[in-house]
Amino acid sequence: MKAYVLISTEPGKAFNVKETISKIEGVLSVDLVTGPFDIIASIEAPELKSLGEVVINKIQTTEGVRKTLTCLVV
Repeated sequence: MKAYVLISTEPGKAFNVKETISKIEGVLSVDLVTGPFDIIASIEAPELKSLGEVVINKIQTTEGVRKTLTCLVV
């Protein structure tokens, strides 16, 4: 199962968040972007529950992350 996670960060924290998130198991890529979100991460997990755990327990708890929006690939 694959998803894109759109991430808003605290001002000035995007580079640090990118570096931290890129080291999380299951994260395939992390890109800084312009627009309403600061980062888009591509993640992969064997099942929905595992994917949710990556988002909730690892990405959302990263220092500097303000909010996330997860888009499942269909």
